[in-house]
Amino acid sequence: MDFETKMKRLESIVTTLEDGALTLEDSIEKFEEGVSLFKDCQERLAKSERKIKKLTDSLKDEEL
Repeated sequence: MDFETKMKRLESIVTTLEDGALTLEDSIEKFEEGVSLFKDCQERLAKSERKIKKLTDSLKDEEL
């Protein structure tokens, strides 16, 4: 699943949990899924940030 799809799924889970219509068991399952998606998205963002930093640093090195 790509980043954008994970974010949409995470947003859907948050909305569902905020509605409060789920049973406790279902809410816990959704919450666990949300935590997993959140961690995946955070990891992907951190990886992208490192890549961007590496690229911008290499541009700075070329300017010198």
